[in-house]
Amino acid sequence: MTKTTVSDFVIQRLREWGVTRVFGFPGDGIGDFDGALGRAERRGDGLDYIRPTHEEVCSLMATAHAKFTGEVGVCVATSSPGAFHMINGLYDAKMDNQPVVAIVGQQGLASLGTFNQQENNLERAFADVAAYVQTIVTPEQAQAVIDTAFRIAITRRQPTVIVLPHDIQAMTAVDPTPAHWVSRSGTGAPSTAIVPPLHELAKAAEIINAGEKVTFLVGAGARGAADEILRAAELSGAGIITALRGKDVVSSDVPHHTQQLGLLGSLPSLHQIHRCDTLVFIGTNYPYGEFLPETGQARAIQIDLSPEHLGLRYPTELNLWGDAKATLTALLPLLQQKNDLSWQRGIIDEMRGWEDEMQAQALVQFETGANPRRVFQELNKRLPVDAVVTADAGTTADWYGHHIRLRRGMRGDLSGLLATMLAAMPYAVAAKFAYPERTVVCTIGDGAFQMLGMNELITIKKYLSRWSNPQFVIIVMHNDDLAQVSWEMRTEDGNPVWPASQDVETVDYAGWAELLGFKGIRIHSDDSVGAALDEAFAHSGVTLIDAYVSKSVPPLPAHITAEYAVNTAKALLKGDPNEFAVIRDSAEALAAEGLARVKGAFHRGNRSTDGD
Repeated sequence: MTKTTVSDFVIQRLREWGVTRVFGFPGDGIGDFDGALGRAERRGDGLDYIRPTHEEVCSLMATAHAKFTGEVGVCVATSSPGAFHMINGLYDAKMDNQPVVAIVGQQGLASLGTFNQQENNLERAFADVAAYVQTIVTPEQAQAVIDTAFRIAITRRQPTVIVLPHDIQAMTAVDPTPAHWVSRSGTGAPSTAIVPPLHELAKAAEIINAGEKVTFLVGAGARGAADEILRAAELSGAGIITALRGKDVVSSDVPHHTQQLGLLGSLPSLHQIHRCDTLVFIGTNYPYGEFLPETGQARAIQIDLSPEHLGLRYPTELNLWGDAKATLTALLPLLQQKNDLSWQRGIIDEMRGWEDEMQAQALVQFETGANPRRVFQELNKRLPVDAVVTADAGTTADWYGHHIRLRRGMRGDLSGLLATMLAAMPYAVAAKFAYPERTVVCTIGDGAFQMLGMNELITIKKYLSRWSNPQFVIIVMHNDDLAQVSWEMRTEDGNPVWPASQDVETVDYAGWAELLGFKGIRIHSDDSVGAALDEAFAHSGVTLIDAYVSKSVPPLPAHITAEYAVNTAKALLKGDPNEFAVIRDSAEALAAEGLARVKGAFHRGNRSTDGD
């Protein structure tokens, strides 16, 4: 009879914690564990092992899996080189509050502290990113370490790390028995559906009921609480703003949902914030304090499951430590129905005008390539009802925020607080594994696509046959420039673009897709955008759209600050290599914005005259 090793036990324990899929990359430091995964697969009681092209992709996929499913994401890698590659993805999990467990190999116990090959102090390396990191040094200890890692990941919504030395992996597993220094643990984490005390809920209701201009700022921490949020807004007459990662929490069909706030947001959201007298933060750690109300303008409440986030961004009057859905469910009976809904109606009216403005911005034509806004505006019109959309850090996040409207049933996500480049592709592939029946759309810049995104087309090719719906659309915004950073150089620092750091070598991305057997489509002008997207969504397979877009289109914020304008002028005066195109394209974008706002004001005036 084959002995049960520590590796065998770890796999069994993962299954007991509900894990069905892991994202891994092999190496000798994790070799016996990988062997045990193979044995389990042959027995029919293994785990779905997904091997992308890089360990960083593994950890980003695990983070995305947690985001899209609500389950614990698990990633596996070898000792120090593989383990170190995973750190960036684990920081993505840490900063976006996701439960991820990383299992990393290590050289044998006798090598620890002896400067051996690939032997490094992994506990020290992971100490900042992980809420819990522990090396298993005896078979008896394995049970408690695994269970603790999962419990902490789930309850604190943070990554944890299990270090598994190579010789421990092959040792015979043992059941812990009553003994000094030996912990015996069990699976299962407590519910996080925490509800604040009734007297705190009564105080929150008193503040909301007293408000005349109530605004809810909703983040990804409120996922699953859409119905409760909408009912609370109905009772209080509130407008709703969503943080970027909370974009899919509230459907875009809700007319008093004004989408995002800040550089990637809408003018109605900014006006809500500037004019509200009551602000309720729900499951968000919104980091851009410059867009929040002046101190004293609004009475504020925050609901969050992460206590360290409470009262952090704005001087809140009341902090409710609790789960968004459970807390709102308890709060709803205490809210009074407002009869005067003029605040909410005004928000709805202004949002109609903003959508006209976004359409006008998308229709501007440029001489240096297609309008990137047009690509996203047309994409938004064609998204299937259950689509999953991912965006990368960079200008794709701008266009995603400005133009994509996720209706109920759709999902969308990106790297939030970390805002790491290249995450869009691992996120999209992880989403496809989570929802193989859905259409997945990845939007990514050419700089990010060159980092590791191109590699992940190989992963898609490898696993394509496993997905019941093979439709997968990748849109590469091809402008040969690290455009977001180029604009940040201009607008934040008043510096001209430096080609040595910003230029991206041009590549035939559609040709690369075709080389792998996928459909490749090239967009060179605005007139071809709609047809290209129609062709992609008509294709039952993988399509890469190589969208040659202008790099000079400014990702205009909802409100152009004096600093933004002055710094851009300084950059151009210092000899920006794209000076002429930037001036021309910015002027055309601003002209479209101004015209749309004039039209919007005119139509709002007519509607108010008609009593609307």
